[in-house]
Amino acid sequence: MMNSARIVHRQIWRESGVSSGNRSIPEETAVAVTYNGGTYAVMMATPQDLEDFAVGFSLNEGVISSSADIDSLDIVRLDDGVELRLWLSKPKADRLQERRRHIAGPTGCGLCGIDSIAEAMRPAAVIGRGRQFSSEQIMVAMRKLPLLQKLNTETRAVHAAAFWDFTSGIVALREDVGRHNALDKLSGALALASVVANDGIILLTSRVSVEMVQKSAAIGAPVMVSVSAPTALAVRMADAAGITLAAIARADGFEVFTHPCRISSEAVEGLDVFVRVDKQRQGESVAFGLAPDRVHVFDRTSGISRLANAVI
Repeated sequence: MMNSARIVHRQIWRESGVSSGNRSIPEETAVAVTYNGGTYAVMMATPQDLEDFAVGFSLNEGVISSSADIDSLDIVRLDDGVELRLWLSKPKADRLQERRRHIAGPTGCGLCGIDSIAEAMRPAAVIGRGRQFSSEQIMVAMRKLPLLQKLNTETRAVHAAAFWDFTSGIVALREDVGRHNALDKLSGALALASVVANDGIILLTSRVSVEMVQKSAAIGAPVMVSVSAPTALAVRMADAAGITLAAIARADGFEVFTHPCRISSEAVEGLDVFVRVDKQRQGESVAFGLAPDRVHVFDRTSGISRLANAVI
């Protein structure tokens, strides 16, 4: 079994002087995904939760519709990496083979098996309305996230993706050196556990790019919350998909960029940050506010609402 972290010796330079000691750092290994004997993609990933990764990656790439489409899955550890060998049911295998015939050359791991800009920019699945969440629930969920990141606590070098719901809180969390990999692992874990995601929240510790929105939409979660900012394209994609995208989550609040209707403005201790819909114009980068780069920050103590920059 491969370890997900390794202890190394290093020299430490500080203003107070030079010292040395050990530090735990995350492992990173080449992981090849193969379907019915053919290699589909090779990615660098953390060698843990690889069954979750294989299933979630396959779901998010659109190779399969459910875990039932996989006839068998073998994790083969090699000298220089890991091979995830999946055998698909015949209809899915035939469809994948037809798709691969149209690929002119090798593809990168960011857009695996994709041969056109149109396919890379495919619309995300549209999410139903779902239920409403309070700002307090989101804040509590984000505060719990670091406590469950075992590998990051050890190494301070990996991303996490987690899923929270009303009944159980955080029901699954996966970590990886790659933010996409962490979300793929989470997707696989939820699918294998038959968790329905339409009443929960995806929690992220990374930047929100357009692929992260596409993957979250494939999972079916109506709300995404991240500690980092989204890209402008991610905001447009989340808006079109009907996903509530909240980001820049800190100890004192967060910023909502799309579909704020799912978040109620219950008081959080201190500053309560939420979005008030003043004007909504079709086709803009964000679905709220007076301009695509402005949000409302409301201080409940003073009752004063002010405009702030939304850096995306």
